[in-house]
Amino acid sequence: MMRKAIFTLSLLVVALVGFNSANAQEVEQKDGPKISVDKEVHDYGTIDQGGNGECVFIVTNTGTEPLILSRCKGSCGCTVPTCPQEPIAPGASAKIKVKYDTNRVGPINKSVTITSNAVNEPNKIVRIKGNVKAKPVENSPEK
Repeated sequence: MMRKAIFTLSLLVVALVGFNSANAQEVEQKDGPKISVDKEVHDYGTIDQGGNGECVFIVTNTGTEPLILSRCKGSCGCTVPTCPQEPIAPGASAKIKVKYDTNRVGPINKSVTITSNAVNEPNKIVRIKGNVKAKPVENSPEK
């Protein structure tokens, strides 16, 4: 009988400790800066070689503290993001500009990693995709 009571009491203690730690994690997720983007992927569609390879992602701070974007990094040298340097206030938005080198012909499938102090996603990844079609070869008149 005593063993059963100790076992039941132990289960109750474990359940209460587990509930409190889960509750504490939930509170942590509510406070602090949170990152949200207007789109996960920018699709260029088909663009011409040498065409405009710029796009914009809108980042919004949906949290309670200023959001600081510490780094924006493209997956290769052909994808160059520009992050705002100023903290983003709660409820405010900012633009991340991404420039893709459209002199490279073929499919586009690249990513940009946004590193921040966000409590929900400290490393947010957005993507760009599309296809760069080659310029038609001009035939020079023969003399």
